[in-house]
Amino acid sequence: MYLTIDGIVKSFPHKENGHVKVLDNISLDVEKGQFVSIVGPSGCGKSTLLYLIAGLEKADQGEIRIAGKVVTDPGPDRVVVFQQDGLFPWLTVLDNVTYGLRLKGLPKKEAEDKAREMLKMVHLSNFIDAYPHQLSGGMKQRVAIARALVMEPAILLMDEPFAALDEQTRMVLHNELLEIWQKTKVTIFFVTHNIREAVLLSEKIIVFETRPGRIKEIYSSKTMKDGVMPNDVTFHLEKQILASLQGEIEKVLKEEMGDDYIFKTNPLHRDSSGDMGSHI
Repeated sequence: MYLTIDGIVKSFPHKENGHVKVLDNISLDVEKGQFVSIVGPSGCGKSTLLYLIAGLEKADQGEIRIAGKVVTDPGPDRVVVFQQDGLFPWLTVLDNVTYGLRLKGLPKKEAEDKAREMLKMVHLSNFIDAYPHQLSGGMKQRVAIARALVMEPAILLMDEPFAALDEQTRMVLHNELLEIWQKTKVTIFFVTHNIREAVLLSEKIIVFETRPGRIKEIYSSKTMKDGVMPNDVTFHLEKQILASLQGEIEKVLKEEMGDDYIFKTNPLHRDSSGDMGSHI
């Protein structure tokens, strides 16, 4: 396997309890070029696992290997796209995308040529001289994706990148991300709260239990790249995942609300045409 996550355990310091275990014995294999999503209740360690893969955090136990090499630090083979675009407001779109390439010592013209090619892929060729404040939220996130991909990473790590966007913009970016994935063959590790997003984008969907995060279920799915659009099959998979998550969500609510929590019958029922899981 290309990416191997083997027996990962991770805790963080806690002023009252000494420490809180966030991830417990996570083991997972990801093939090269695969699109994998993780869904789960808040606080279950989804983003923590992503940061461990990125080398931004270190595990207490276990190891992560990429092409057989143990991850110990951040590296150019892994790039993270966060929920907030993180663009430099004083730089143009072109300069934001070339920033990492220039740090690597790439000549200005070569860096700009690569950036222009990537901006064309995310359909922003007409905005290379614009500044971030002149762009919509969706356009900013496309710049952030272009800035990540221009570094030619082997693994693209995405931490709820579309969560702050409206539904129409999100749908457009879903299609663009799948086009990019097909063209670049990059391995994508995608964290989301949105079940439908995971179902339509991913080949493999990992469902986490509540804290400490453990793998509860693994589902396989055909994606929109295969011509699959929302239909009875995808709705059925969404319901399966939602049913798997329901008990975990209840645990979180009970922990947060204590005696004030009263479980209502089928509280998560939503019409199948709705945005299932957007509030999980």
